Amino acid sequence: MILAVNPRVTVEVIEGVLKAAKDTENIVILELSLSEMNLKGGYTGLTPKAFAERVRRAAENVGWFRYVLHADHVAVREGTDEEIDNIRKELDARIDAGFTSYAIDTSHLFNVTKDTVSEQLKKVIELGTELFNYLDERMGHKNYGKEGEVGEIGGSELTEVDEALYYVKSMKENGVSLHWLAINNGSKHGVSIDAQGNIIPQLGINVERTIEIVQALWSNGYPTRIAQHGVSGTPLHLIAEAFPKGMINKGNVATYYMLMVYDILRIYEPELFRKIYRWVIEKYRKEGGLRD
Repeated sequence: MILAVNPRVTVEVIEGVLKAAKDTENIVILELSLSEMNLKGGYTGLTPKAFAERVRRAAENVGWFRYVLHADHVAVREGTDEEIDNIRKELDARIDAGFTSYAIDTSHLFNVTKDTVSEQLKKVIELGTELFNYLDERMGHKNYGKEGEVGEIGGSELTEVDEALYYVKSMKENGVSLHWLAINNGSKHGVSIDAQGNIIPQLGINVERTIEIVQALWSNGYPTRIAQHGVSGTPLHLIAEAFPKGMINKGNVATYYMLMVYDILRIYEPELFRKIYRWVIEKYRKEGGLRD
């Protein structure tokens, strides 16, 4: 499984990940989603160009260049012409910045009002194909990483085997061969904490469903593997012992590294940590359901 890190905080996280990759002689994926990084800065304040330059500087400092820039969760939420035009501009910016792998996430367009899989996935497939075709045209070739998604990560319903198979099959028929498929197998982004602020281990990943989906893909001639989102709260022993080797090929980790930075600030920069803590509580108290 290839580690895919969303280094949404400091450049030192990137350097640390690259040092570990160098020490173990591994390739690593460095990625940010559309909400984290975009032409307006996203919530990290980084544009695609700025993120790519940050990674390159870190690679030079460490002396390790075996990394991939991946555009995580290029999400289509409504499918309007205006949104698609904006996403094309975002893709252009990532191409210009040197990204060589893309996750086109049209899973939000799943139509729950329809009865058949083909009708439910119609817009998911149509707009996914359109955007990958746009990437083919702009890249000038098809030799780049392709990740699709069926079943919204963190949603209440697990991805069904027939949904995953129909999606990958239809994308292939449309000329899009997916390297990775993101599914809802019980994982979620971020972590859960108890009343004392301790992380609650994420044990809800449905390994059996994951294996069923991959076996269905492989038995029908599609070599697509799973991109496992939301790995941060998963115990390392569970990853080592339970994850199906070779079937899950990409593991996304973001919150783990963000919390690591906050833990360091809590110890070595307590005043800054308290300032950050107060700002978050004041700004997001109601949104987080906290009482006054």
